[in-house]
Amino acid sequence: MHDIRAIRDNPAAFVSGWSSRGVEDAQAVVDRALELDRTLRAAQTAGQEALAKRNAASKLIGAAMAKKDRAEADRLKAEVESLKGEIAAQEAVEAEAGKALRDLLAAQKNLAADDVPEGEDEAGNVEVSRWGTPREGGPAKDHADLGEALGLLDFEAAARMSGARFAVLKGGLARLERAVGQFMLDVQTVEHGYLEVNPPYLVRDEAMFGTGQLPKFEEDLFRVGEHLLIPTAEVSLTNLVREQILPEEQIAEPMRLTALTPCFRAEAGSAGRDTRGLIRQHQFHKVELVSITQPEDSEAEHERMVRCAETVLERLGLPYRRMLLCKGDMGFSARKTFDLEVWLPSQGTYREISSCSNCGDFQARRMDARFKRAGEKKTEFVHTLNGSGLAVGRTLVAIMENYQEPDGRIAVPDALLPYMGGVTHVGARVP
Repeated sequence: MHDIRAIRDNPAAFVSGWSSRGVEDAQAVVDRALELDRTLRAAQTAGQEALAKRNAASKLIGAAMAKKDRAEADRLKAEVESLKGEIAAQEAVEAEAGKALRDLLAAQKNLAADDVPEGEDEAGNVEVSRWGTPREGGPAKDHADLGEALGLLDFEAAARMSGARFAVLKGGLARLERAVGQFMLDVQTVEHGYLEVNPPYLVRDEAMFGTGQLPKFEEDLFRVGEHLLIPTAEVSLTNLVREQILPEEQIAEPMRLTALTPCFRAEAGSAGRDTRGLIRQHQFHKVELVSITQPEDSEAEHERMVRCAETVLERLGLPYRRMLLCKGDMGFSARKTFDLEVWLPSQGTYREISSCSNCGDFQARRMDARFKRAGEKKTEFVHTLNGSGLAVGRTLVAIMENYQEPDGRIAVPDALLPYMGGVTHVGARVP
């Protein structure tokens, strides 16, 4: 959400900022916002003036009655009634302009940080670093072929009961997926100090609005009655501080939260993309990382969060690269985003496995999440950050492809052996 006072003070910055993020005719958006702002403030002023006149006239009625000046009393009563109508009319204008302004601003993306590169789409993203050496050798099988050949990945059974973009994992592959999630959660809680949370998977519209999924991306969400299924635990974790004023000591060190949850996405805008396999599913698991910080701490916390996600890939021995997203490729609520892309041998390329974003105070304004510094009366909005630490299904895909063996089995990475009860290969006969 954006502060209309900031737009009022520097409209050119918003025209430039929104234009660079792909907003068509950003000048018209800014002009409309300022027009609604003027209408809103004029109605507020007129309403306050009418209220003051009504109060003054009401007091004079008593004095006129005491003097038995019936004509003056009747005139004042008529004036009061007229002013009541004026107040109601201005309140209606204020309410209409206020709603239109909130709706307009709620639909606008966050402004990018100064060091985010220009660019319209993923072609403008900048590679920051790489780790690991991509697998060499003969052609690698796709993870879907590997899983089906082992009899441990069943898309047809899933389609019969649920439709497209679902999968059934069985036996050693199901256990490997569970091991991946538990390993990630242990790394983030035990080693990196995140507080484990088991949050709701169903939330109200207000929670989705707070983190930016609503109103713009409703078609990507699954609705269940009056609730929505979370597309990521970012929604539940970040909304833990909604409508709160935190004491400074509570975020003197960043508040770090993590959860391993199922995630549900309609993938409405991805027709024809990754239709086969586990890359783009309606239901998947993910370990989410969320940080709540003071404004001056969010940039350093962003770097720390990315390193927390990278650590998982390095422990699993999966080659990856870090990408700084350009303005046109960032998510709606993000101020700055780093993507981690893991190497997939079957595709001969890197694919996204984690996205870590600093949202600044954008989500906090939508949630009314603030904090108060010691000795200060004024409150400030917190900064929020979120990232994948990591997407479990995509990590499983990367393990299957990078650890596949000539006989079709999948070797278990050393880091996961403690979670697999001595099983060293998926597809091997267990004694």
